[in-house]
Amino acid sequence: MNIIVQQNAGFCYGVKRAINIIENDPSEIKYTLGQLIHNEQECKRLENLGIKQIDDYTQAEKGSTIFIRSHGATLKLKQEIINNGYKLVDLTCPSLLKIYEKINKKHDEGYKIIIIGDPNHPEIIAMKGQVENNIEVVNSIDEAKKIKGEKLYVISQTTNLKRKFLEISDIIVEGNTNVVIDNTICGATKSRQMACLELSKNVDCMIVIGGLNSSNTNKLYEIAKQNCKKVLRIETYKDICIDDSIIESKLLGITAGASTPAWIIEEVVNLMDNYSKDFMEQVEESMNKIYPKEIVKGEVIYVTDDEVMVNIGYKADGIIKLDELSTEEGKLPKDLYKQGDEIEVYVIKLDDGEGNVVLSTKRVEGIKNWKNLVSSFDNDSTVEAKVTQVVKGGLIATIDNVRAFIPGSQVTTHFVKDLSKYVGETLVCKVLNIDEKKRRLVLSHRAVVEAEQKEIEDKAWENITVGEKITGKVQRLTDFGAFIDLGGVDGLLHISDISWNRIESPEDVLKVGDEIETLVLKANREKNRISLGLKQLQQKPFDAFVENNHEGDVIEGEVVNLVDFGAFVKLAEGIEGLVHVSEISNEHVDKPSDELNIGDTVKVKILEINPEKKRIALSMKALLPKPEKPERKPRPKKDKPKKVETKSESSEETLINSDLGALLDLKLKEMEEEN
Repeated sequence: MNIIVQQNAGFCYGVKRAINIIENDPSEIKYTLGQLIHNEQECKRLENLGIKQIDDYTQAEKGSTIFIRSHGATLKLKQEIINNGYKLVDLTCPSLLKIYEKINKKHDEGYKIIIIGDPNHPEIIAMKGQVENNIEVVNSIDEAKKIKGEKLYVISQTTNLKRKFLEISDIIVEGNTNVVIDNTICGATKSRQMACLELSKNVDCMIVIGGLNSSNTNKLYEIAKQNCKKVLRIETYKDICIDDSIIESKLLGITAGASTPAWIIEEVVNLMDNYSKDFMEQVEESMNKIYPKEIVKGEVIYVTDDEVMVNIGYKADGIIKLDELSTEEGKLPKDLYKQGDEIEVYVIKLDDGEGNVVLSTKRVEGIKNWKNLVSSFDNDSTVEAKVTQVVKGGLIATIDNVRAFIPGSQVTTHFVKDLSKYVGETLVCKVLNIDEKKRRLVLSHRAVVEAEQKEIEDKAWENITVGEKITGKVQRLTDFGAFIDLGGVDGLLHISDISWNRIESPEDVLKVGDEIETLVLKANREKNRISLGLKQLQQKPFDAFVENNHEGDVIEGEVVNLVDFGAFVKLAEGIEGLVHVSEISNEHVDKPSDELNIGDTVKVKILEINPEKKRIALSMKALLPKPEKPERKPRPKKDKPKKVETKSESSEETLINSDLGALLDLKLKEMEEEN
């Protein structure tokens, strides 16, 4: 069996710091408010040293020293402890203190603070207690869907799984517009989880050591189970049950949570050593292998005027000479480092002839920058490049002192004749091509712009449904219509769909910058075409007229057209009615133009509204006073002829005379009726 111990297993920096401070504090009586760390065995060891654990600060003796654990505490609780006469020593992890600063800054800027994590975890309780209000904890996708706010600042419990944080934060972003995401998962936690992930992929069995109530240890256990079939979750070596599956394992991996002390890890290692003769040799090799041309971490032992001595965990210490110290001229070792600093160094060679490893800090930055660029290329992520000059065919830019080339065709999505305007700007780019050996780097800003545009378009298309209303802003006007910005994609509002009334130009109704609500008439995602309608959301003019007017009403209108048979009058609702030539005047009118001009405002009476044929009959004559009837002159009385009976007058003549009188009376009656 080969055993591999994860290099960064065990205490993190924050826990080491807390243990070191409390052990070296000169106070006679010491108390920890709650578990100093999530490890029962280490807390028991501290108790044997006289350091007592209490759950309420009032349980401590007056005047004694109370230590705030590395998970932190609320501002209110800290102030109460001080106000009640206790000495307070804050062992809150420095990483958490930085998060507190971020919380307070964003809270002052008006943001609502959203913490993704376990609401019952002491770290989260402390975070939440840094401000009095406008802060909330979410721990599930369902809770995230309920989050609403105009300005949201989203952070994470430091021991969260990255996958969980990203899933929940993505839900919050989808449901809100102004969201700032800040991944506050501890860097040590991230690297520990990544190392556990890689180790669990390559071993037959994994042992995860840590307190059962330790969040980061539980996360390591979940990660290990994703890749390894046999995973043991233990607090101490006593929890290990050796079975055939462990004994038969060719590779055994061991990791531990940030609250697990080294002595517990060593006990587990010693137990497993009974099943691996070569255990110690393998552990030493896994923890202390150092090769030239690699970057390792070390701790500064001492600093002189011309060199820095560093402990890199190797059998020999490393030395940094003045010429390998910094790229900045005139910098002395004491200007840059002090004893106890943790730094990264580049291994030049393992022996300088005097038994020291030759190191460099000057080369670390350049190597790391190239590694970061290679990583960006492999992960298709973005980089920020500052443009320094224009050259033939494109731009020269730098990324952390690494020179890069941006071809003219990759500057943006359209042709730019003069590239000089980009000099001095910082462009977000993707790495198109990289050659680390030849130190060649080619970038594209266009790829980022296109990706951003596509993302905006995709998001905009999610809100576009045929038959649904959508709000947009008038972007530009043309003779044939208006282009409406729908939040990343343009829709065309054709001139024929702007108004029910005839208009000469879109400018008659709209202006650039107007925010309007339209109806989606057609949508083609493949062709990226959207047809919009404005008039479809408005009442039809004829319907509005029928609703507002009735036959017999008197209204005003404008003469807009004259024809031989009458005049068309435009009414208030924008529709036209006809005044027939016979309805213009009481007197006979040959042509409407004899009485009216286009543009005249006239009063008319509604004679008829025909909804089926969409016709309106109007009359001006009906509003005019009726002409006076001419005075009727009495007919002179005619003397009745004396009836003289003669033998020559026949009965036929008498009948004719009688009929003429009747006809005359009938004509007079018709004339009276006409008048």
